[in-house]
Amino acid sequence: QVQLVESGGGLVQAGASLTLSCVASGITFRNSPMAWFRQAPGNEREFVASIMTYQGLTEYTDSVKGRFTISRDMTKNTVWLRMNWLKPEDTANYYCAAPKLVGGKYEYWGQGTQVTVSS
Repeated sequence: QVQLVESGGGLVQAGASLTLSCVASGITFRNSPMAWFRQAPGNEREFVASIMTYQGLTEYTDSVKGRFTISRDMTKNTVWLRMNWLKPEDTANYYCAAPKLVGGKYEYWGQGTQVTVSS
């Protein structure tokens, strides 16, 4: 059974930092790309960042480039999202995701962790 368990969300002021964690089980973590998505109330879920297995290549949505960093530890089956210089528009429920098949859509999801940034 696949499980993705996120933690690390919270309520912070604009300009602060948070680090989200996602521990994966039930997948071959070392072979799996991992990603973070977020969903704000009334909005569709949107891609935030991803990290591949090959050379740890990363990708970010434009609005978080230079502020967020995704990383992973193969020995701990964990992926992190370090978020610096948070803005109120970063407020959302953040989800960890993994594809069922490498190269496929992200179909495994965690339960989400809420990030709220006050102005």
